[in-house]
Amino acid sequence: MSKVISAHSVSVDGYISGRTPEAGRGLGDAPMLFDWYTDGDTPSELFDGFKLSEPSARFFDTAAARVGATVAGRTTYEHSGHFGGGAPHPTAPLFVLSHRPVPETSETQTLVTGIEDAIAQAREAAGDKDVAIMGGGALTSALEADLVDEVILHQIPILLGGGHSFFRELPNYIHLRLLEAVPAPGVTHLRYEVVR
Repeated sequence: MSKVISAHSVSVDGYISGRTPEAGRGLGDAPMLFDWYTDGDTPSELFDGFKLSEPSARFFDTAAARVGATVAGRTTYEHSGHFGGGAPHPTAPLFVLSHRPVPETSETQTLVTGIEDAIAQAREAAGDKDVAIMGGGALTSALEADLVDEVILHQIPILLGGGHSFFRELPNYIHLRLLEAVPAPGVTHLRYEVVR
């Protein structure tokens, strides 16, 4: 059955970018959050140019193979350079969540204004595959709407002490159940189920 998931590299203290993220700078002063994508000797089966450690490749490719569509928040979209006109996943269309016009969208990108609509359209596009959510704001909105099934944290052993926090303030507690923990060089992959 199709799930709504979120997966992101995050520091131990919960940041997904450094103190100076902006258009064209991506992760700001924290590029080490994604070093594990290229520090290994095992090529990803899905993403050209990714060479991960063997345990990371196994975990990452398994999760990535499940994705049929992606929803990204506007900030993530801007900081990622509009994904070069494409999408963050090589085979999954992108739905950009924004309340402002996005004139730069391409034919593989769809602008959507509300999280419920974004998830619904992404589910339709994904078929029996999963919908991936990118960005802390989009994830928070989806958690508030009770639309998220799994949260995957690729936890990097670093304390950034500041930057763009992954999780935003929520009105209520969200309970998670650890389903899988995979230690790998430079990262620990943690897969949680949202408990309902």
